[in-house]
Amino acid sequence: MSDLDVEFVRSCFPAFTEEPLADQSFFENAGGSYMCRPVLDRLNRFYTQRKVQPYGVYGASQDAGAEMDEARVRLAAQMGVQTDELSFGPSTTQNVYVLVQAVRQLLKPGEAIVVTNQDHEANTGPWRRLAEDGIEVREWKVDPETGCLNPDDLQNILDENVRLVCFPHCSNIVGEINPVLELTAIAHAAGAFVCVDGVSYAPHGLPNVEELGADIYLFSAYKVYGPHQGVMVVRKGIGNLLPNQGHYFNGDVLYKRFTPAGPDHAQVAAMSGLVDYFEAVATHHGCVSNNPVETGSFVHDLMRAHEVKLLQPLLDMLASDDRVRLLGPDDASRRAPTVALETHKDPVEIAKALAKEGLMVGAGNFYAVRLLQALGVDPDRGVLRISFTHYTTEAEVTKLMKALDRHL
Repeated sequence: MSDLDVEFVRSCFPAFTEEPLADQSFFENAGGSYMCRPVLDRLNRFYTQRKVQPYGVYGASQDAGAEMDEARVRLAAQMGVQTDELSFGPSTTQNVYVLVQAVRQLLKPGEAIVVTNQDHEANTGPWRRLAEDGIEVREWKVDPETGCLNPDDLQNILDENVRLVCFPHCSNIVGEINPVLELTAIAHAAGAFVCVDGVSYAPHGLPNVEELGADIYLFSAYKVYGPHQGVMVVRKGIGNLLPNQGHYFNGDVLYKRFTPAGPDHAQVAAMSGLVDYFEAVATHHGCVSNNPVETGSFVHDLMRAHEVKLLQPLLDMLASDDRVRLLGPDDASRRAPTVALETHKDPVEIAKALAKEGLMVGAGNFYAVRLLQALGVDPDRGVLRISFTHYTTEAEVTKLMKALDRHL
């Protein structure tokens, strides 16, 4: 596989040539990425040419509905799932809340679920509220030194009462990529379904959900170069078992069962632009395939290889700096390029100093309060977080490293 052509990639993102951003290096991508041009183009076209009620009998309405259907078909195909197993909602947080209400109706008092303290609050807090209905909530805890989840610990808390296991594909703080396939197999062997929060992983390559085996997989499109909405895969095995949360007359349509409110039509249609972008990257790098999963896998591997190459020098520097505590693995192949640091100085002040040099980074708790507490970090003080994606350049990372050395 050839190296990622970053110049080509950046040409697909208008933000890099916009005057307010042109001299800035964006290192807060875990909070939301730039939007690629194909998504912007489709969004603009829908709002200017298709902004009518879709699925009607007149031309603009038929075009609107067709574009919405196209997005679901193409995105589902690239993720290795059936079209009706993928739905769109206003956000991942909202999607989880809807799922919780469905699971609340399905489970009985005395039955159990497993959550972690490694998650963003969106995939742990709502599930914990099931305890109000007599559902036992078991916490799979991270190692307080590393922030990592041990598969053996999951094995030890599973039994025949556990119906659902919820965990992240990748933490938005420690960055470690969890072995979803292995963990899903463990949960399934115990008779439990699995809900995977992919919000912090999907920006680094869309997963093959069929291959991973997850029953539910969620991510946020606005962190994956798209519009502000949540994408939710609910496989038929659990989707047809959970009670319908939508209008009663839509109960036999799987992708409508867990979207009680109407989605933003334009943003749904624009999601085809994300597939346009991935296909363009694949073609530019010599991958021409009629198999959407193969295309997605190729782009995934291309992006990850670039990220790992850029991330390792940064991790090496930070792991050896006694002014900071690097949270999570120091091996780039084991983590996403989302790097959180416990710092001696106020992380907000460091972020402000970096901003003056055109380096955009984050500081705070990033909705991972439980994880920071488990790691002995004060959530009110928070951490300095650096996060990038495949469109980041080696020169930008070098600039960041030099600035960090001055300001930590």
